[in-house]
This record gives sequence, structure tokens and C-alpha cells, in this order.
Amino acid sequence: MNLDLNAIRQFVKVADLRSFTLAASQLGITQSGISRAISRLEKQLGVKLLHRNTRSLSLTADGELFLSRVRPLITGLSDAQHEIQRHGCTPKGTLKISAPSAFGRAIVIPMVSELLTTHKQMDIELVLTDRLVDIVDEGFDAVIRSGPVADARVIARQLAPAHWITVASATYLARHGVPQTLADLSQHNCLRVRLASNGQINPWQFNHNGKATRLNVSGNLLLDHGDPLVDAAVNGIGIAQLLTFFVRPYLANGRLQQVLAQYAPTPQSLNLLYPPSRQYSAKLTVFRDALMKHWSTSPK
Repeated sequence: MNLDLNAIRQFVKVADLRSFTLAASQLGITQSGISRAISRLEKQLGVKLLHRNTRSLSLTADGELFLSRVRPLITGLSDAQHEIQRHGCTPKGTLKISAPSAFGRAIVIPMVSELLTTHKQMDIELVLTDRLVDIVDEGFDAVIRSGPVADARVIARQLAPAHWITVASATYLARHGVPQTLADLSQHNCLRVRLASNGQINPWQFNHNGKATRLNVSGNLLLDHGDPLVDAAVNGIGIAQLLTFFVRPYLANGRLQQVLAQYAPTPQSLNLLYPPSRQYSAKLTVFRDALMKHWSTSPK
């Protein structure tokens, strides 16, 4: 009897997750396709493997026995495939990546320069946007994203967090004074950004008396993304809140100065997200390793 290896893989995934929905998402196929494959497998074996209804899913006694026998085989095949892909393949072809605009300009572009010099058979399509792209539907190999991860279809690799900083130019502070408390911000021109993800004006974040605080500030300049905030702050238009890595050169040369340091907010989480089908891709592996190394050694 020649059993369908793909159907066995799908059965193992469903059995491990106890969910057709999650299994279909991780495998990148439809629930109905998995259901049909497992039904064919049950017919081949002549036994029922799963108890299924609208509310729950569980293994039958035959299903438990079959799972215990085939899981080591599937795991061994998967490990062998991954080892070959990791050690026997040269990174080549196009890698499609998305990153927030500021992070991409300050961190990814310098890293990509070295990466493309080392791996000459590899191309990179880099989409720098603050829009929340759909990693699966838009065909990305990976995206760099801040904040919590809610997409069950992807694998999340946690990166070192980024730090927020509130800054202004010396010229602005000389004219308007240095804010000492959060309440003082109501007397200042605060530069704001409308989020591309939801159209809302991004509140500022602080840590006050050990508690995270979000503050809706006001000012006469509203921007559609964060990159121009640096230019606006350097030109003395007002106070801005940005991620530290993006303004570090301006802090070093004195064109910007930190304010309200005692209220510095909790660092911003960052993740590299990619579909399960891409996780052992040679070109993604070299990008992921380079990113982890470069970002871990970069000033935050």
C-alpha cells in the first residue's frame, strides 16, 4: 500500500495543532484540501483517525497509534530536507522584504549593501513603508514589524527592541524653553504623525510613575509618515518623538537634544516575520542572520 506522504504530513500537523484552521494557515493550503487529504488517508488505512465535529477535534485510538509511528518519520524527513537546504544551497534569486521606512533607511540599507556584495547571485526587493503589508497575499519573503504579532499564518523571530526618544533642536528650546514635565508639553508645538495602518494620529508614549502613559499632543504640523519628523525637528519647528536609532547622528552632532528623559517609554518590540514555507530558504537565512547580527550591534 502506497500512502500519500503529503496527506500524512497534513495529518501530523492537524494532530499537533488540534485545528484544521491553524494547520491550513501554517501549511499555506485550504481547510477543505486538508480535510479531503485526511479522508483519503483514512480510506487507504481502513480506519478513522480523527473525531471531528463543529466544536472539537480529537484523535481516535487508531489515530493516536498511527501518529506515534509516523511522526518520527516525518520529522526525520523534514530535518534532512532542512539540513540539505541550509548547507547545500547558495543564496540566489530575489528576496522580497518589507520594513518600516525609518528602520529600513537607518538599519536595513547599510546591511543590504554588505549582503549583496557577499552574495552576488542574490537580489533584494526592499519595500520601505509604514503600511501594514500582507506578507502572504503580497508575496513577501519576510517583513520587519514593530508591536505585537497577530497574524497566525507567520513565524515571528524576535529582534532586540528599539527605544523611543523625545527631541528638539537647540534653537527651538532657546525660543520656547525646555519642558520639564509631561504637562509642559501643552505649551509646546509637538510634531505629529498620522498612522498609515489605521489613519489615526499617533499618540506619544511615556513612562510616568512606573506606568505606561499615552499622550495626545497638539501642534501645527501633521505628517503622513515618520521620516520627515527628523527634518522638522532639526529645523526648529517643534518637539518630536522618534526611535533613537534614527536620530542618533543628530544627537551626536548636537543638532537635536533629548528632553523629558525621565519619562522615557518602554522600548518598542520588533519582529522579523516570515511564512513557514520560507523559513529554510537560503536567501532568507543569510538575510535573517545578517539582520540579527547588524541590529544587535547597532546603538538602539
